[in-house]
Amino acid sequence: MRLVFLGTGAGVPSRHRNVAGLLVEFPERGRAWLVDAGEGTQLQLMKTTLSAHRIERIFITHLHGDHLFGLPGVLSSRSFQDGVGPLDLYGPPGIAEYAEASLRLSSTHLTYDLTVHEVADTDTLFHEDGYAVTTRLLDHVVPSFGYRITEDPRPGALAVDRLVAQGLGPGKWYGELKAGRSVTLPDGRVVDGRDYLGPARPGRVVAVTGDTRGCAATVELARGADVLVHESTYASDLADRAGVFGHSTAPQAAGVARAAGVGTLLLTHISARYGAEDLALLADEACAVFPSTVVMRDLDVWDVPGKE
Repeated sequence: MRLVFLGTGAGVPSRHRNVAGLLVEFPERGRAWLVDAGEGTQLQLMKTTLSAHRIERIFITHLHGDHLFGLPGVLSSRSFQDGVGPLDLYGPPGIAEYAEASLRLSSTHLTYDLTVHEVADTDTLFHEDGYAVTTRLLDHVVPSFGYRITEDPRPGALAVDRLVAQGLGPGKWYGELKAGRSVTLPDGRVVDGRDYLGPARPGRVVAVTGDTRGCAATVELARGADVLVHESTYASDLADRAGVFGHSTAPQAAGVARAAGVGTLLLTHISARYGAEDLALLADEACAVFPSTVVMRDLDVWDVPGKE
């Protein structure tokens, strides 16, 4: 699983940051999901190795323009880029009306089936293909949802040394055994892969917030996650402003990460008032609360490693 930050800015695009957009890429499958689609998301996608037709699901956190205005273009471009597989779109109440109106008024015809799902607090959106996605309603000035992506437990390591000791050297059947299936060897022996697997390894967990104040719901969304992607619109001196507009400061986001016991905190949704020279301030403030924090930039890539 790989996270590609298409846009890490807040409110409006700036010279250094586009507005919200995050790819959750599954390289082994050649597919991806998209969380939010601010203005310019299509252009940011063109700077990556993945085109719009490989996006299978889109998750919109809330209906503010810096998270939404690029959606019609992504939907349209997917048709032009030979996107024929179905696409699922998830978002708050109103996302269906927005998608329908923008496509209808622009006379956009999609070459694929689009299914729109309006989400609710603590929804389990789906559990298939080895992943489950759940939601939490967070604390913003409009309904804003976070998404938690949970990978199913993965098979334990194959005990190759035991297989070799019993005369079962490497062969094409190793893949079947690794998957926990039984295979019949050329000499007629039947070997059950489950007998040669170590304990199952926990799946990876990634939690992504939309815009939100620091709140208990975000702690629950992110509980024990390997990676938390959290908005960090302001530094601590603008905490009052953050509260009024439903945003978080860097140390507030770090407090959520600490309370949730996450592995790594990735900060995004940075106000345009902060230039490249200010990122050290945001990082220092957050790391003072939660040391494993990184401030992300546009087109940064973060690999989420598997657990041993």
